[in-house]
Amino acid sequence: MAAIPKVQFPSGTKVDQLAYGTGSAWMKEVEGEVHRPTVDAIKDAINVGYRHLDGAQYYKNETELGLAVRESGIPRSEFFLTTKVFGHTDVEGQLRASLEKLGTDYIDLYMLHEPFSARGSPAALQAVWRDMEACHDKGLARNIGVSNFLVPHIKAVLETAKTKPAVNQIELHPYLPRAELVDFCQSQGITVEAFAPLTPLTKASPGPIDNVVQRLAAKYSITESAVLLRWHVERGIVVITTSSKKERLQEYLVQIPGFQLSEAEVDEIGKAGEQKLFRQYLADFFGKDVWD
Repeated sequence: MAAIPKVQFPSGTKVDQLAYGTGSAWMKEVEGEVHRPTVDAIKDAINVGYRHLDGAQYYKNETELGLAVRESGIPRSEFFLTTKVFGHTDVEGQLRASLEKLGTDYIDLYMLHEPFSARGSPAALQAVWRDMEACHDKGLARNIGVSNFLVPHIKAVLETAKTKPAVNQIELHPYLPRAELVDFCQSQGITVEAFAPLTPLTKASPGPIDNVVQRLAAKYSITESAVLLRWHVERGIVVITTSSKKERLQEYLVQIPGFQLSEAEVDEIGKAGEQKLFRQYLADFFGKDVWD
């Protein structure tokens, strides 16, 4: 099986461009009793080869993620674990609580899950980023980043940052290409991670990319999902899948490293996507001024 493509963070850390996400179907309404199906699903992802695992406090399943890693029998050092803080209060205390649930003494990537808690204040974002930097400086988080940030939010952080965000994780797919945001992040050395990358196939079909993706899937003898995930990979973007099907997860690990889209094919998918706008998450927030 071909190696999973990687990107490199400014810290020198190399990260798999295919990640398994513990949000979506695995989110819990409340923390409490361990949900074994979640543990088993994460272990399935680990068993087929995923080592980049994306979590968040908001998902309320960090205990399950930690259990899956420990029960896998694979050394902690082989994993790249992410969690995110929701809200901007006591980010170090919240991280320490996450580490306890995860059963580890450090996190590979700690992210601010959203910018909205800043409530219209660049200074508030700058203050919470200093708290994130303190977590990094203390070795609790080996990399720090942001999620759902727009260009103005990132610019505010960069004005005073001593350590740049390593990552901005956003909803991203051909129907929400966010070209300006992606270009800005990449120009600053900030890796873009895409959640909900398969939205055009799972939530917004039929649509203008369908025929293009079907044709390319037939050309390369792969699935349509693999085409769309590879479209992100070709652009240097980390993609997060939350599929609950072990066979599909394994399929991605085989198919996506095994072929490449041409530049013309990447452009063709992008241009077809421009014909439709579809946002699955946070529409209420992004429909307003970025500071509201």
